[in-house]
Amino acid sequence: MKRLIERSRSVGEVLRWVTQNPGKVSASHYPIALHKLGQLLQQQPGPPMGAGDGRGPAGQVLEQPEFHALCQAIVSGCAKFDNFSIVNCLYAAAALGLPGESPLVRVLEDESRSRLGRFNQKDVSMVFSSEANNKALEAIFSSQLFYENRQERFIRSMAEWLPRKAENLTPYTMALIAKYVARHRLREPRLLDTIANFLLKRGEQLDSKVIQKLVFPFSRMNYRPSNHGELFPKLEAILEQKASSSPLATVNILMSMFQLSHFPQTVLHQVFSPGFITNVMSSPYALIVRRYLSLLDAAVELEFREYSGPRLDPRYRVLMFEHALTADEANRKYSYKGLVAEALRQLVGEECYRQDEVLPPGYCTDFLLWINRSGTVLPLSRVPAASRAPPATSPVTMSLRSSVLALTSDLQVVLSVNDKWHYCQNSDILVGSRAMRDRHLRLLGYCLVQLPYTELEKVSGIEEA
Repeated sequence: MKRLIERSRSVGEVLRWVTQNPGKVSASHYPIALHKLGQLLQQQPGPPMGAGDGRGPAGQVLEQPEFHALCQAIVSGCAKFDNFSIVNCLYAAAALGLPGESPLVRVLEDESRSRLGRFNQKDVSMVFSSEANNKALEAIFSSQLFYENRQERFIRSMAEWLPRKAENLTPYTMALIAKYVARHRLREPRLLDTIANFLLKRGEQLDSKVIQKLVFPFSRMNYRPSNHGELFPKLEAILEQKASSSPLATVNILMSMFQLSHFPQTVLHQVFSPGFITNVMSSPYALIVRRYLSLLDAAVELEFREYSGPRLDPRYRVLMFEHALTADEANRKYSYKGLVAEALRQLVGEECYRQDEVLPPGYCTDFLLWINRSGTVLPLSRVPAASRAPPATSPVTMSLRSSVLALTSDLQVVLSVNDKWHYCQNSDILVGSRAMRDRHLRLLGYCLVQLPYTELEKVSGIEEA
């Protein structure tokens, strides 16, 4: 049956072999049939598969009773399929352009989700790494099942062939890929450079919200694209024209560039201008934009001292975050902070440190301690309130604070527990937001002590293989 399907010369022949010989068709034959249908449809003239208008050969085939019978056979029997057949059918359905809400795709995704713990990643990656068209990639990266699970083999494979196909992808599909890469912290330079080249070529035609999605993986992975010398000035020029059309997207893009230590001066003139601020304050997203602008303003003070343009009015300044980050809260039970907290309780006592202290401009610190010049960790109740106060970003205050610390040699020490999700996947490179936080805390005068999870694993005795 496998050879008969593969040798079929028409869509009708494939459907006849499968639907008229149910007794001879096994689970492994269904994905072969779906793949063969896709190949034959690509060879026929007319609108591309998955165009969604129902016209042309592809639309006609998907409406044929024999095709519905094939889909129904898969739906009825997929619970008995092996894992490879399930995933292969799901990919083939995506390549055919079947919508995510179709009964076949829904059932296959549900069955796949129930088997995730038993999936062989090599088999899954081999299936997904097949060359796919824009519609298939869109379907794959739109799949909640795929989005929730990291497929590193697939991403590495895709990085090899995506540069050749990037010109044929839509901005929406490329944004889905960028979102997936950022979610799973996959620092794959070839893939990130492909996104950067796509952005360089099409940036002027894109909406600010799409640009934001394409830029985010660079800062998330703390990665400057190989074309950043061309890309960043191009983004600056685009933002100058579109800054006010989508203020939230604009400040998000600026934040990504700041995390990569790039400071677009002309755009800062715009976002700190009275007109931009007035427009933002009357919008439903006023608070979140104020948070971003406050952190950007603090970053200008700390890292872009040559900037001489307008700044954020002090009455609009707020903390970027008022508590631990969502990711840290969600992963608290997997964090090594509990281990470090217990060690501190035994070594110095609870009165000598603070946990999850938020310091201006809104950075949550894991543990904050005060150590005097003799090396003694002081109980915070004995530290003068003025000395204990978090440092301000005013140049005068910072200068004064530096002078006081120089005289006393006292240190405010931040213990930074760097858990696995603070790094790019399989890397010792911190994600961009964490790296910028560390830069800023050092510039504010704090002494940072890094506690990477790889070292804490050894101490706890649960080092990964």
